[in-house]
Amino acid sequence: MPSLSNPVSREPIMGNVHLLTLTCCNRQCLFENAAHADVAMQLLAAMDREGLTTSLAWLVMPDHVRWLAQLRGYPPGYCVQRFKARSSFLINRHRGRNGAVWQAGYFDQVIDNDASLPVRARQVLAHPVSAGLARQVGEYPHGWCRWPLQDATIAR
Repeated sequence: MPSLSNPVSREPIMGNVHLLTLTCCNRQCLFENAAHADVAMQLLAAMDREGLTTSLAWLVMPDHVRWLAQLRGYPPGYCVQRFKARSSFLINRHRGRNGAVWQAGYFDQVIDNDASLPVRARQVLAHPVSAGLARQVGEYPHGWCRWPLQDATIAR
């Protein structure tokens, strides 16, 4: 199945910031298991250490991942594929199974305004509040942000 990213073909530009959303296969709530969520968070951090990305914020929800990252010379599809492959292998090993962990494709939104990045990061971390999984931003355990949460307000 082709990527669900922006249908307009574009060359990746080093340094672009992308908001990527990856969904679990059949919307399974795999990340309700804290060990699986930890695997995803560790792999997102590893992508940064390897120089593929510079993460600005991420959120591991029960059935999907939102990832705000600056890409370091690799297209979004490559970064997503690498993350999905590694996480699938480790999560399946932990579950003692084989099979799909991720839905095919991903959603990709390029963020053009650098000044809005802290606000966008806070919007990512606010998602559990709107989903009823937390009472306030920062309470949900499977999220991370480069900026202090009080430095950005949520734009409505």
